[in-house]
Amino acid sequence: MAFNQTPTIVVLKEGTDSSQGKGQIIANINACLAIQDTLKPTLGPYGSDILLVASNGKTTVSNDGATILKLLDIVHPAAQMLVDISRSQDAEVGDGTTSVAILAGELLKEAKSFIEDGVSPHLIAKGYRLASELCIEKIEELAVDTNKGDQEMLEKCATTAMSSKLISQNSAFFTKMAVDAVRSLDPDDLDESRIGIKKVPGGALEESMFVNGVAFKKTFSYAGFEQQPKQIKDPKILALNVELELKAERDNAEVRVHRVGDYQAIVDAEWEIILRKLDSIAASGANIVLSKLPIGDLATQYFADRNIFCAGRVSAADMDRVLQAVGGQLQSTCSDIRPSELGTCALFEEVQIGSERYNLFTDCPRARTCTLILRGGAEQVIAEVERSLHDAIMIVKRAVAHHEVVAGGGAIEMELSKYLREYAKTIAGKQQLIIAAFAKALEVIPRQLCENAGLDAIELLNKLRSAHAKGETWYGVDFQSENVGDNMKSFVWEPALVKINAIASATEAATLLLSVDETIKSESQGRGQGAN
Repeated sequence: MAFNQTPTIVVLKEGTDSSQGKGQIIANINACLAIQDTLKPTLGPYGSDILLVASNGKTTVSNDGATILKLLDIVHPAAQMLVDISRSQDAEVGDGTTSVAILAGELLKEAKSFIEDGVSPHLIAKGYRLASELCIEKIEELAVDTNKGDQEMLEKCATTAMSSKLISQNSAFFTKMAVDAVRSLDPDDLDESRIGIKKVPGGALEESMFVNGVAFKKTFSYAGFEQQPKQIKDPKILALNVELELKAERDNAEVRVHRVGDYQAIVDAEWEIILRKLDSIAASGANIVLSKLPIGDLATQYFADRNIFCAGRVSAADMDRVLQAVGGQLQSTCSDIRPSELGTCALFEEVQIGSERYNLFTDCPRARTCTLILRGGAEQVIAEVERSLHDAIMIVKRAVAHHEVVAGGGAIEMELSKYLREYAKTIAGKQQLIIAAFAKALEVIPRQLCENAGLDAIELLNKLRSAHAKGETWYGVDFQSENVGDNMKSFVWEPALVKINAIASATEAATLLLSVDETIKSESQGRGQGAN
């Protein structure tokens, strides 16, 4: 008696791991919750820092969500989504990187019970998307429009951004620095890459400097450099991409000569070429010469004899910022240099900062750039100061471009939560439960802020719910009184754009993860690939 047996068909390579269904979605959610648990203690003004040690032994101390996730080296393909949304938040608005990852994790946590009860992931995703749209509309409706050029408003936003950082104790000092840095940029462009940041170990945090212009570390210099001027008023600055150095013939060419005089003629010709270049530079009237390429000992001494300052091997980024500040054009030849191709500034000086010497070009006529010179005891401290300032600068930049703000400290999240709960009561079916779950997830921000500050989260959340039910729109956690209060009046301000971007990104990541119900992992590559 014959049986028709269907042969086993092998589609995937041997060793490939494949898992699917409800269990796979829950496994992905659990991976994201593990990441959320790591980030939760870092949220808010009383959030703790995390010490990360890389495989090469380099240590990083930070509470910046994007930095922590980048250094964690996460291999789980689903958890990698949280890294990506945190990075996109960092690139788009600069702050709120921890909030967005925590909110995405909480949305998945709320969805987990629905998945276990057999609700379709697509229904949950649909409800989340609707709730996200309602939240964004509500934020746009509630946002308070402030004066675009108001210095005080910008400083309040920067202070809020810095409140959770290492430099919160020095926030008054660094807030002004962040606002001045953004104000120095072209208001139509606001390209933060034009804000140079230099780090000099040693000294106190408040010894950090704001330079309205360009500063860069003294470049490698030859004998004769000390005879050059170290301070020039209204200098004429020439920027070159020309090498002003004699080359040793034995390294660069093979020359066959029959008489000693022939060899001498070759050496003389080379000297004549470089001296002709130097004479052209001196004749141009420039008294500062900067070059991307080396300036040798002969040229250094030549310039010193003529009271001209020079610096060779200037990095491309520093050279670009110098040209943006002082004007002029980069020259690839030393012949026919016109006066219009030279830049200028009010003052050039070389100063000692800590153990380093820096060249400063200040009060530039075209200054659309600035430099922040950061000081601090340890490299890790200065690196965290840089990350904190980056967040504050990005927040100020967004506040200048989109001058609408909302109250921070969990106030806007509680108001949105109240609004969604009220909306959920007007609809029937499963969507009502899903939108109510989104409303509950939003409360994770004020709850975590309370827990990190050592406050009673349950008591304060009840007070906040009660206040918002009575129409106190801007009530949030007040850390000064360890109670609740009106954060709009307390100047705990955040640009509305930060919250809009955070809610949109967190919802997008959560719905994407809920739509993945199968993971196929290749043994050879060791990387996961989700298939819907």
